[in-house]
Amino acid sequence: MILGLTIILILVLFLPFTIKIVERNLEVFLFIMGIAAVVVSKVLHKDLIMKALEDPLHITLAVVIAGILFRWFQNPIEKGILGMSKAIPLRLFLAMVVIVLGLISSIITAIIAAIVLVAVVSVLRLDRKSEIRLVILTCYSIGLGAVLTPIGEPLSTIATSKLNQDFFYLFRLLGADIIVGVIVFGLLAAILINPKEKLDSLKAKHGTESYLDIFIRGFKVYLFVMALTFLGAGFEPFIEKYLLNLSPFVLYWINMISAVLDNATLTAAEISPTMENSTIRAILLGLLVSGGMLIPGNIPNIIAAGKLNIKSIEWARFAVPIGLIAMVAYFIVIVIAS
Repeated sequence: MILGLTIILILVLFLPFTIKIVERNLEVFLFIMGIAAVVVSKVLHKDLIMKALEDPLHITLAVVIAGILFRWFQNPIEKGILGMSKAIPLRLFLAMVVIVLGLISSIITAIIAAIVLVAVVSVLRLDRKSEIRLVILTCYSIGLGAVLTPIGEPLSTIATSKLNQDFFYLFRLLGADIIVGVIVFGLLAAILINPKEKLDSLKAKHGTESYLDIFIRGFKVYLFVMALTFLGAGFEPFIEKYLLNLSPFVLYWINMISAVLDNATLTAAEISPTMENSTIRAILLGLLVSGGMLIPGNIPNIIAAGKLNIKSIEWARFAVPIGLIAMVAYFIVIVIAS
């Protein structure tokens, strides 16, 4: 059993990063791997199937409803963004963008927050360097903030479900860490972004989404979370054998692999209800922070970089140093709290 799960884990972690057809069809691939994991672990039963059907409902509905609302109010939102950017000092406005999108991402979902970010960048039309820094800092903020509710992002949905916890569990566990982090990233935006006269800017793939696109995205989120529910259940024997006895400090730094691998997938593979809160906190913070370092690390990065044509090297040049500093800062917080 353990050998089979190890092979599945290796496939899950590396094929999406190395094979384009798997990357393009990630939801289907993870669903197949999830079914394989529960079959190998012999845990496929009616209750698990019902749980896998129910877990994605709330985040899927949130993504679809928020997408439709943004479609309806896109023009007023964009006009409001432009008006606010002219009414207050630009650096203060940029800090507000980072902080507000980070804090509301747990309500409107990380996906919609990333789409709003693209709209902000498209309206402001800063120089390219400033735009890239704004996008990266905001994606860090969104990646952190979205974890505060189960509807914010797949990672929080899977974590809440696997741990059999209530809606506000992650807020209680991580709220102080996350809110302070979001504010710090906002302050960094005010300090590190120095807009110049526009020489060049990001060319956004901008326009109004069709209803079909919105519903297709919702279906993909549903399938993605369902797949992660199966993966999480299937990997329980693997977790019990290899991870339960590891130090939270070790797990924290191991999770830097979230920079190149989807952090929701890693959450499904790593956490267990038998773990202590301190261990869960270390695992999730490691995943959340390092997920911003490179484009594949989380959903906001992928959406924003794709729509704004940000290259991997452009992203890494600024995001990796910021992420390493944040990793060290949060590690110190974890050590002090232990």
